[in-house]
Amino acid sequence: MTAANGAAIAGDTKPYALSLRGTQSGYGRSTVLRAVDLDVPAGGVVALLGANGAGKTTLLRTAAGLNKLQHGHISIGGADHSDTPPYARTRAGLCLIPEGRGIFRSLSVRQNLRLLRPPWLPEIRSDRALEAFPALRQRLDDVAGTLSGGQQQMLALCRAYLSNPQVILVDEVSMGLAPRIIDEIFASLRQLAASGVSLVIVEQYVERAVEFADAVVVLRRGKVVFNGTPDTLDHNALVNSYLGSGDPVADRS
Repeated sequence: MTAANGAAIAGDTKPYALSLRGTQSGYGRSTVLRAVDLDVPAGGVVALLGANGAGKTTLLRTAAGLNKLQHGHISIGGADHSDTPPYARTRAGLCLIPEGRGIFRSLSVRQNLRLLRPPWLPEIRSDRALEAFPALRQRLDDVAGTLSGGQQQMLALCRAYLSNPQVILVDEVSMGLAPRIIDEIFASLRQLAASGVSLVIVEQYVERAVEFADAVVVLRRGKVVFNGTPDTLDHNALVNSYLGSGDPVADRS
């Protein structure tokens, strides 16, 4: 591993926006993730699934540098970020939207957006971001805490886009939202993906996530039990995996 210099990992040849190898992480002396591998291609969408406690949020937090990496390697855009602090990973193009949205509720929508737009990016990027999230355009001077749950999630996604990311990690994007609002959120996610941003989505609505994703990774008790394309996923076995038995791999017999 290297320090905060972002040197490339020896042997990195594929253009992954984010790559984790042999990832072990947890909380204090407790290990949650065990030898987890995850590759997110540039412009790809990965659905990260698993029951509560499977390690999904821990994986996102570890990738973002919020949980200490006990063992393994993390690269962003091919550069080693195994030991770098969270701000270095943000500068490298990684953005985490945590469960609960992570916005500044006491500031206006406009102030939230200004805080995350790097000063070297043109103002036109803000206009393009608002094209993807038109509901925010009429609320720019409103306090973020007064927005609906769906609008707050849109604000979190819009802020992430303004950070000029390579990859956005989204934890429970639809939690607590009405079905109509979830449709709008996923439409915005599709626009982000179409712009070339890579996405890792932790989502409680499994069918929606699988339909949206290019690849699916399923965790159980901190280990990867499935890593493949949506068409190779056995949905009945996926349900069993959530319940603690069976592997979500298609039956090809």
